[in-house]
Amino acid sequence: MRVGLLTREYPPDVYGGAGVHVEFLARELRPLVDLDVHCWGEGTAADRAAGVVRHRPWAALDGANDALRTFSVDLAMAAGLEHCRLVHSHTWYANLAGHLAKLLHGVPHVMTAHSLEPLRPWKAEQLGGGYALSGWAERTAIEAADAVIAVSGAMREDILGCYPALDPSRVHVVHNGIDTSLYRPDHGTGTLTRLGIDPDRPYVLFVGRITRQKGVDHLLRAARRIDPVAQVVLCAGAPDTPEIDAEFRALHAELGRARDGVHWIPRMLPRPEVIQLLTHAAVFVCPSVYEPLGIVNLEAMACGTPVVASRVGGIPEVVEDGRTGVLVPVDGDFEAGLARALDSVLGDPDTARRLGEAGRGRAVGEFGWDAVARRTVELYERVLDQAR
Repeated sequence: MRVGLLTREYPPDVYGGAGVHVEFLARELRPLVDLDVHCWGEGTAADRAAGVVRHRPWAALDGANDALRTFSVDLAMAAGLEHCRLVHSHTWYANLAGHLAKLLHGVPHVMTAHSLEPLRPWKAEQLGGGYALSGWAERTAIEAADAVIAVSGAMREDILGCYPALDPSRVHVVHNGIDTSLYRPDHGTGTLTRLGIDPDRPYVLFVGRITRQKGVDHLLRAARRIDPVAQVVLCAGAPDTPEIDAEFRALHAELGRARDGVHWIPRMLPRPEVIQLLTHAAVFVCPSVYEPLGIVNLEAMACGTPVVASRVGGIPEVVEDGRTGVLVPVDGDFEAGLARALDSVLGDPDTARRLGEAGRGRAVGEFGWDAVARRTVELYERVLDQAR
């Protein structure tokens, strides 16, 4: 079975959870199917030998709206999928390519929904009128797809709520996974020392993009209220817009005036360094206001770190309140709730240790990528059987 896996992000250009998902899913799919990966970027001979085809937006669209540039990549991807028996797209950046391949080559299209454009209205800040185009591309692809994979049960409910024309029997839940042999405690301190983080002082850690979705603005305000003994470490980059970047910088500066020990790392760190930061954090925080699953919570749990996260989307399917972390409702005074939850973990090391150990156990026992890949291939086979 030759499968075309379509994505914007693929190593070494991975900056979000969808990219992490595709990276590890592709690794586990390769022994099971004949896999071609189509992604964004500048291709090399080594890429082609590894079954990776990279596409860049058309030069004629340089400076144009990002949605139009995305569509140009989708057209190039669709043209290169003529030998595949099935295509599998990830995110709106590649969904249109999957839909066009279905029409052009007569092959089934499976798509994984990592988020939904109707539930991300703040994307209009980033895309302008292109947000209407991204929404159109997602709707067109999802309503015509042969199967839709939701990364959580909550995500499945969101899909059916946003797209009521979609047959519920075509929407399947396959959770995100985690490589617990890679994401595991690293007790070295070289990364902390290099970044100026005091290894003998507890710290709260955030890892994520600077975007409305990730709720980092709420965290920066909540952090003014937490125990002043704690450091605050922000691995935060890739702002959606210059305006959001400026807002983040202002909130960060204000927090730095209110307390010491605030560390901002504005670039993507290599994975081993992130794992070390996760391992030593007294608590990992995920303040997202919208999160279909939140793979970064699994990464923290696999490193044995307790999690404080917002009670939204698929997060409660990963973080068990009171067992592997603490969940905070986003209604009411969310920021005060975040601060209280963070202080409850910071102030009770024994409970924090218990939460971290349980999180590691849950990640190992329930979220392996090998199982995710097997369930995905089983779905491919059902879709192909139905297409015959």
